[in-house]
Amino acid sequence: MAIISIPTEPSIIATEECGKNKIKNVLSITAGFSEVGNFKAEEKLKSIIKKYNINFIGPNCLGIIDSYSRLDMIFLPKIRLKRPEKGKVSFICQSGAIGSAVLDLLSAQGLGFSKFITYGNATTINETSLLEYLGKDKNTDVICMYIEGVREGRRFIDIAKKVSKNKPIIALKGGLTESGARATLSHTASLAGSSAVYDGAFKQAGIIKAEKLHELYEFAKILEKSPKPKGNRVQVITNGGGFGIITVDNIDKDGLKTSRISKKTELFLKKKLPKECIIHNPIDLTGGATTEQYDIAIKQCLNDKNIDILLVIVLMQTPLLDINVIDKIAGYNKKSKKPIVAVMTGGSFTESQKQRLESLGVPCYAYPSDAVKSIKAFCDYYKT
Repeated sequence: MAIISIPTEPSIIATEECGKNKIKNVLSITAGFSEVGNFKAEEKLKSIIKKYNINFIGPNCLGIIDSYSRLDMIFLPKIRLKRPEKGKVSFICQSGAIGSAVLDLLSAQGLGFSKFITYGNATTINETSLLEYLGKDKNTDVICMYIEGVREGRRFIDIAKKVSKNKPIIALKGGLTESGARATLSHTASLAGSSAVYDGAFKQAGIIKAEKLHELYEFAKILEKSPKPKGNRVQVITNGGGFGIITVDNIDKDGLKTSRISKKTELFLKKKLPKECIIHNPIDLTGGATTEQYDIAIKQCLNDKNIDILLVIVLMQTPLLDINVIDKIAGYNKKSKKPIVAVMTGGSFTESQKQRLESLGVPCYAYPSDAVKSIKAFCDYYKT
């Protein structure tokens, strides 16, 4: 394999030299092609690639990482961009800047990655080819995509339909407004297309649409970590009443169902928990909540047939709650066939515990709205 990172014209010569010397795999970081209006240079490059049958990524891309083979072709220094641990999420990204920022965020949060692929102008290998490849990749369970344009529309839909039956695909489309479309053309020389067209195409292909950048990885977390849900009835457990109210509001707004606990669960919890606790949906353990009380509530709710998904809000600011609650939640999540999602909002202490819980396999969110929207995407994928 050759990695090319020299100016435009010399990079074309270097690509031809690779072909002549039977180097069949080339990644080109070099810019200065169709994204700046230099179509002649890109056509010349394309003809060389086809002549020598080269597997060519780029030009104008950031590079590739494969966490399993330890292949690292990202030119950004490790001190500024932390590399991810092994995981089952792969990310196809047309923009190197977006890709590197998301990768850095996820690595800091402890979410593992399989492959990170930027492809720039996609002179030959494009988003459809990469999607097809990841659909067959044994180390990829969830696929995230940031795309600015699709070159082979019908083939893209056909491939996505096949892949999405076995692996969730989450996509964020850039260039949906008039201004964004102009910026897209000058960034990677991609034709953006209308929002309605892409919405329809994504729906046909079974692709989960992300509307915001952070939704790419928020949705990926639950789809990677959680077992398939049997339904969309969500039970909330909280130690903050206001957080519980906001959460059930979001559950209703996003078209999910708030579960109704069984009479057996209600009577059991009323007997075992302090009288000031509210036994409903949400179950409010109040600001006096302890790890033991969370333990009782979570265990009983997981055994309740009226509940499909458990959303546990843990506000670490309350004085009687200790950090053992993290291990309790993680322990139940490891054994449970029902998805458990956590919300933890706060500063440095809370964030450290949130990351610990995430590293133990529980999808965690900073805000109820993000957690609920992710559950909605999760349930929609499994059509529950």
